[in-house]
Amino acid sequence: MTTSSVAPTPSLLRPVFRRRASRNVVVRAVARHALLLAILFVVLYPLLWMLGASFRPGNQTFGTLGLWPDPFTLNNYREGWSYGSLNFSRYFVNSFVIAVLCIVGNVISCSLAAYAFARLEFPLKRVLFALVLATLLLPYQVTIVPQYVLFNELAWINTILPLTVPKYLATDAFFVFLMVQFIRTLPRELDEAALLDGCGYLGIFRRVIVPLSLPAIGTTAMFTFIRTWDDFLGPLLYLNNPERWTVALGLNGFLDATGTSSFGPLFAMATVAVAPIVGFFLVSQKLLIEGVATSGLK
Repeated sequence: MTTSSVAPTPSLLRPVFRRRASRNVVVRAVARHALLLAILFVVLYPLLWMLGASFRPGNQTFGTLGLWPDPFTLNNYREGWSYGSLNFSRYFVNSFVIAVLCIVGNVISCSLAAYAFARLEFPLKRVLFALVLATLLLPYQVTIVPQYVLFNELAWINTILPLTVPKYLATDAFFVFLMVQFIRTLPRELDEAALLDGCGYLGIFRRVIVPLSLPAIGTTAMFTFIRTWDDFLGPLLYLNNPERWTVALGLNGFLDATGTSSFGPLFAMATVAVAPIVGFFLVSQKLLIEGVATSGLK
């Protein structure tokens, strides 16, 4: 009598390999998330430390690298809001007014320019678009002197006009390029259907392009707000009256002529100054991610 051994079929071994594979996947996922959390902590540590330092007494600001303030105090916020001759209530209002005007100007002008370059046909369109992109190669410092001379001749110095009016002329080539790339992803059949319904070019822009371009518009608004809110050089050049200062200039007011600073109130006001940027990002992060993810596609 002969006995024959039956070899195990692959179907019997498959669950074992699947279990091992799934276990490896879990381990890799945990390791990957742990690494990302560690990187996130390293990136956010300076911000978290500044937040903790804003609640420490002034003589203990640099006493530790820890994040938790001990003892806990709110005096830095009370002192910093009206430190010396500084008036952060006025500075926040000034910054918000300038930021809103710049957002409106960039969204309107850059979207119109992008629509023209992406959809319309006119002489020298490629050359003009190349010139617009070429302005990205010009450092801001190169144009400071001619711009200052021009605004001085217009008697705009010590007003918010030099900071806001150029935004209504599509001077930010990056946002023009961003929106051109996004509009090119939209089907042209929508424009043709709108033309058949009697819409003109502005009607197509208002009824078709703008509603579908909200991710790119949100991205433009977000980056414009961050640039305007953090801008220090522009207000420093054009705003001489302390009543017209922005938050960035107000933070610089904590530094006195001897080079020393009241770091407790400074960190407190810097924390308050960061809050609008974080809030704006949390509100518009969905549009921001969609705009960045799809603007480079065609």
